Amino acid sequence: MRCLILGGAGFLGSHLCDALTAAGHEISIFDRPGASLACRGGLTVSEGDFSRLTEAQFAELLQGIDVVYHLVSTTVPSNEDSLLDVQTNVMPTLRLLEACKKKAVRVVFFSSGGTVYGKPQCIPIKEEHGTNPICSYGVQKLAIEKYLQLYQHAAGLEYVILRIANPYGVRQVPFTTQGVVATFLAKALLGESLEVWGDGSVVRDYLYVGDVARAAALALHYQGPERIFNIGSGSGHSLTELLETLETAVGRALEVRYRPGRKQDVSVNVLDIARAQAELHWQPQISLLAGVQAMRDSWQPATRRFEG
Repeated sequence: MRCLILGGAGFLGSHLCDALTAAGHEISIFDRPGASLACRGGLTVSEGDFSRLTEAQFAELLQGIDVVYHLVSTTVPSNEDSLLDVQTNVMPTLRLLEACKKKAVRVVFFSSGGTVYGKPQCIPIKEEHGTNPICSYGVQKLAIEKYLQLYQHAAGLEYVILRIANPYGVRQVPFTTQGVVATFLAKALLGESLEVWGDGSVVRDYLYVGDVARAAALALHYQGPERIFNIGSGSGHSLTELLETLETAVGRALEVRYRPGRKQDVSVNVLDIARAQAELHWQPQISLLAGVQAMRDSWQPATRRFEG
């Protein structure tokens, strides 16, 4: 299969590149100018500003492509600029879908299992759970999901939506606004104190990036009746438990400072992954401790990055 990965030079995209290349697929990637290319092997690489691409430019990128993986997100979970979320994520995605419709290219969209559901009514969260996001990031992800459904209904566009939990792992960039595992571990390795929002009771579903890539690769050939899949670890860990895991990995106690909780953070989010297990024949394989240890072993002090 010929696959285009939008956001293919990044953390998730580079692991997806590896998984698809290993399976013998032909890969092209698109990412922002100057993005650090962590992918392996000879790839066709295009650069540009996703938010400014025209429908014609998307059509050019899709030339000869069977499946496009849409991993690009120009913003992070917050409520700081809803207009920016729409302008730089939703609008360009609509231009992409127009091009996909005309060229009959299948779409695999990386949505957010951590934000589209909002405050959960039950745990673990099934795909049928209500979607009431409490941050703009979740709203724009859900809007794109709805447009995919609309394009399928109106034009027969084929798609799969992966609602991904909290991914972490080797190559993740620490010290950003996303990726608590990477930032906490990097600070621990540097001997710095850690800052926790709330009392440490917030529970999240942490999933190793290699498991995400395998699920996405399996979605490539999926022809079953489902369109939306939760992709998570199958279990939740509180921030306190994460800190304990980090202490085990680095072999010493950590200095932690606590700050007031944030309004956009739901108290618990754990995804039900039974559908992905049954339909995609996928199962997460890497435990939180094993994943953190792999990150620790890949840490490069000179660059302050997790390389691998």
